[in-house]
Amino acid sequence: MNSNKYPLSRAIRNNSSLAFGCMGLGGTWDKSPLSAIDIQKAHTVVDAALDAGIRLFDHADIYTFGKAEQVFGEVLKARPDLRELISIQSKCAIRFEDDLGPQRYDCSPEWIINSVENSLSRLNIEQL
Repeated sequence: MNSNKYPLSRAIRNNSSLAFGCMGLGGTWDKSPLSAIDIQKAHTVVDAALDAGIRLFDHADIYTFGKAEQVFGEVLKARPDLRELISIQSKCAIRFEDDLGPQRYDCSPEWIINSVENSLSRLNIEQL
């Protein structure tokens, strides 16, 4: 198998050599709504990552039941100029069968499309 390899910096604009994993954003792993404290913490964490030179932010649709993406979207809403300075990636395919946690993978086109559309909505962006 022959595959072309090239640095991510050529494929992803505003890339950094490290990505910030956003799994810890959005508060608790339950269905409770975001709080003002969750939003303030997200601003603080994003600022710390930017100060460290990080420009790539990694999400997944399941992180804190979608609240990690939602709170990051709140940061972007408050600071629209930030979007042009960073890259955002997200992952999908893990399905929750109930509120207890992930139970199986679903890589069907329908699930992936739905997951990406929901991620874009929560992040308040048009593309990953």
